[in-house]
Amino acid sequence: MLKLPAYVLVTPARNEARFIESTIQAVVAQTAIPLKWVIVSDGSTDGTDEIVQRYAAVHPWIELLRMPERTERNFAGKAHAVNAGLQKAAGLPYEAVANLDADITFEQDYFAYLLEKLAEDPELGVVGTPNSDASGEVYDFRFVSLEEVQGTCQLFRRACFEAIGGYVPSKGGNIDTIACVAARMKGWKTRTFTGKLSLHHRVMGTAQASPLKARFNEGRRDYIIGNHPVWQLFRVAYQSTKRPFLARGFALGAGFLWAALRRVERPVSSEFIAFRRREEMQRLARFLTGRKQPAATPAPSRAATSESR
Repeated sequence: MLKLPAYVLVTPARNEARFIESTIQAVVAQTAIPLKWVIVSDGSTDGTDEIVQRYAAVHPWIELLRMPERTERNFAGKAHAVNAGLQKAAGLPYEAVANLDADITFEQDYFAYLLEKLAEDPELGVVGTPNSDASGEVYDFRFVSLEEVQGTCQLFRRACFEAIGGYVPSKGGNIDTIACVAARMKGWKTRTFTGKLSLHHRVMGTAQASPLKARFNEGRRDYIIGNHPVWQLFRVAYQSTKRPFLARGFALGAGFLWAALRRVERPVSSEFIAFRRREEMQRLARFLTGRKQPAATPAPSRAATSESR
């Protein structure tokens, strides 16, 4: 039987009182418990801290780290929160580290499943699973590469996380995508394993925006990380087939075009952009010619993961 790597969790949380207790309950119920879980309250004012403190009093491996309240909400804050949380784990003999959002739930063997994947393949640097959000939507892996690992829960091999220098504090977002691409540039494999599914309890990107505004912001972030314009056209076309029809794709394209016209600053290097665009063109060619990426095992249904709510 494989020995599972020891791991630590870091959860940035800003005003997550509505969901964080369910996430804590899901982690406490895991068959593979982390050495430490640092929940970083990034200026919360809604009772998040009190919920965390109640569980930390019972489980000594849970720690609340309070950050100063910020007037500005951006994705750089998430990167800074993760870095601050990891400082609390300094000196612990962990081999893997996970960034876990404060609004997801999953089955009791979720982390054991991901840790086993790391143990089986020493070349894996980042692993995760798909998630289903509050709209019931799950990524269609005919169009999304299994090399992309969603940011709701990314489990890194510690050596990989340190090799890429951790998360880039990009105010515009997509720190999860930047991390995955950076890992592949360093020679690590990144992989979404579809044998498990997490439940994200809000529609992605809607914490501070309407669904269409979230799509606009997504298009803007696509520009920031250097998406190829041809790839983006196919993304817009595909998203236009989703509800609300046409409007969703239009919002995505408008966000990308807005950022391009304003020449929004990119937090990534020209080498990063060239590498990403090369990957996108390879994936597009594979899709158009009918060549398949590695097969994905069927993900469980929403009902199968609802027990951990």
